[in-house]
Amino acid sequence: MKKLFKPILVSSLALLCFSCYYNEFPEEEDVVLDPDLEVSFADDIIPIFEVYDCARCHNDSGQSPNLISNEAYDALVPAYVTAGSPNSSRLYTMLEFEDHRNVDATSIALIKKWIEDGADNN
Repeated sequence: MKKLFKPILVSSLALLCFSCYYNEFPEEEDVVLDPDLEVSFADDIIPIFEVYDCARCHNDSGQSPNLISNEAYDALVPAYVTAGSPNSSRLYTMLEFEDHRNVDATSIALIKKWIEDGADNN
């Protein structure tokens, strides 16, 4: 009886500990932006790079592209951003599908909208 008690106890504790697994990690909801929203590179996209401190690694002496704010647009377009096509844009695919730097869903949605709208330097 003692030999049976330990495995049952361990199994029960493990089952109890992991029974609420799905409640710990809520599913992310898709971010829906207003279709009439005008996304500005200077006002909306550059601040994302600043919040996530992208220029710490992506600078003139580090990894490409150089995301220092006054040079970021020229470094991104057309090498990393295909205007009008987020799925063809390396910037968007790295953030959305490769989970680069764990950028939040709202920021990714803004970048996607900016690219869809033509990736203007505004």
